[in-house]
Parts: sequence; C-alpha cells; structure tokens
Amino acid sequence: MTKLELLANVLEYMEQHITEDIHTDDIARACYCSRSSLEKLFRCMYNISVRDYLIRRRMTCAGKALVERPDKSVLDIAVMYGYSSNEAFSRAFRQVWNQLPSDFRSSGRSAELFPRMNPSREKGDDLMRTKFDISELYDLFQTRSDCYFVCCDIKHLIPINEISRKAGDLAINESLRRMEEAAGENDIVFRIGGDEFVILTDSPDEDNARRKMEKITAKNGEPVIFEGREIPLSLHSCIVRLGRKTDRYNELFTALWEALNESK
Repeated sequence: MTKLELLANVLEYMEQHITEDIHTDDIARACYCSRSSLEKLFRCMYNISVRDYLIRRRMTCAGKALVERPDKSVLDIAVMYGYSSNEAFSRAFRQVWNQLPSDFRSSGRSAELFPRMNPSREKGDDLMRTKFDISELYDLFQTRSDCYFVCCDIKHLIPINEISRKAGDLAINESLRRMEEAAGENDIVFRIGGDEFVILTDSPDEDNARRKMEKITAKNGEPVIFEGREIPLSLHSCIVRLGRKTDRYNELFTALWEALNESK
C-alpha cells in the first residue's frame, strides 16, 4: 500500500466514523498500520496531528448541522457528534470556531472552515501542499460557470503558526470571517487549501467581484488577538472568471490555485 493509498483509507475511515468516539489507535488499527507511522505520515503531509484533524472535521460537520438543522437543539448536535454535555461540546467547538455554538447558529456563518482533506496528487503537483476536497460543490460551480471567483490567501501564515498553532487557527478563522462579511447573500465561501479561500459569486459582473475583493483587502493589517498579543493579518486577493474551461473537478481546483499564485 502506498502512502497516498494509506492516507485515502485513513481519511475515508474518519469520515465514515465522524460521529463516533474514535481515537488515533482505532484509526491506525482499522487501516492496518502503526500509530507512530500514521502520526508521522499525517504530520509530514498536513502539519497537523490525526487527533487535531479529527476534531476540526467533527466541529466543521457540527457547524453545518447547527446551520442546516434548526430543528435540533445544541445538545442534540452535541450528542450527535459524541459529546455528552453542552459544556464539553461548546469547549471543543470554541477551540475551532472561536465562537460558541449558539452564537454560530444565530450568525448564519459558512461551515466550510475545514473541509475534508484530499490526498490525491496529479502529475507535477506538490505533495506537501494541503488540498481540500470541494467536489461536493462542483455541480454549483457548473451552474455558475460565468460567475466570478474572489480568491484569497493569507500572507505570512507560517510565521503566525510558529507563534502557536492556535494563533494560526485564529488567523484562518478570521480570514474566513472577513470573506463571509464581504460575500453577498447568495455567494458561497469555501476553503481550497491550507491558507487559501474562495468566494463563488452569483454574478458575471467584474466590478461586483472587485468591490468584494477590495472590501476584504481594506482590512489588511488589522490584527487577530492571541493571548493578549496583536498579530497583524493581511490577505492577498484576486478575482477570476473561469468560464467553461474546467470540465472536471480537479481542473477547477488547479485553476483557482493557479489564479492566486499567478496574481502575486
């Protein structure tokens, strides 16, 4: 079994058991590898532990449930994702979203903070670049093929992560929030990489997309606060319209990523 095949099996197992009380040992056992080998591979590929990834995915799914299932109470959602109390669930949720579940639900935020990672690699692709699976949104992309994308990534995320992984999480969360704030009611905000986010607008109007981009970049330099320390946060942004040049999901992902990098 190759390393990519192992990662694919690990990610699939976690998705299938996301609501269960599973741990790194359970995942390693189910995928026929040692815990130490799994942790080493996961950190090398994604710069995060298996446990931390699982918590972030679980809280992302819980965030979606909070928004999409108003008939369920916060405790119902907590129990659904393996927590026996509001307190324990709220603590885990706040660590990821920097917001209480009840506040998150009332804010109507996007829940695409931490989509499923994608271990696949195309010819020439950089294995170490974190990629997220956004294939579930592809049908929507097709219906809006003439609309503009607003693409952003965080400037100097690595030094922020070197302060603390929690500081990096705050920067990522704040970046998503700034994009949500700039997005229109029918726009979709999602994450495509470790520090890369996209707004899919509902308009083919270039000026409309440019105004949203400028609203995001107007906040460049405003800080996130980590343990009383102000850490300036800035986003690089561009706009792009892909039209019908992307017939497959992987082509779309690559085109968005390339648009960001070519604009720098």
